[in-house]
Amino acid sequence: MRCIIGLGNPGKKYELTRHNIGFMVVDKIASDLNIEVTNRKFKCDYGIGVHDGHKVMLVKPQTFMNLSGEGVRPLLDYYNIEMEKVIVLYDDLDLPLGRLRLRQKGTGGGHNGMKSLNQHLATEKYKRIRIGIDRPAEGTTVVKYVLSKFSKAEQPILEKVVDRASEASIKFITEPFEEVMTEFNGDVDG
Repeated sequence: MRCIIGLGNPGKKYELTRHNIGFMVVDKIASDLNIEVTNRKFKCDYGIGVHDGHKVMLVKPQTFMNLSGEGVRPLLDYYNIEMEKVIVLYDDLDLPLGRLRLRQKGTGGGHNGMKSLNQHLATEKYKRIRIGIDRPAEGTTVVKYVLSKFSKAEQPILEKVVDRASEASIKFITEPFEEVMTEFNGDVDG
């Protein structure tokens, strides 16, 4: 079974914020594949479905970003999901809005959700899609920025990047990741 994990913060207060772009992509995948993410186990909301003959689990940890690994680890263990079948979707300040960077592995960098996953999973060897959200303007703190909503002017790019990250994740279910990386790394418009 493939496992697609989107990182974010639970609750209405954080919906549609930059830090929740991983949740937005999982919601889009769920809609596209008609999978209900309504089960709850180990502090994660999740749903299991089938796409093109392959089982897939969609996961949204409900522990708040900085503790993402706390719920993910026991869920993966419970369903006996191998790390090479896991992909994580998350926001990245170091990429401009509209850019995707797909990688086979990596450190958490400055992202606390990824640091938590790496710590609890005891590895950095799982696939990831980093979704650019840009850096804050000078004078705006990182915390305030990542917890802010996208502006009206950013909405068209946001929709495209969520669609594109969803497409890449769905391809990951059935295709070799190297092919997915080749097709989807880069800007949504180019």
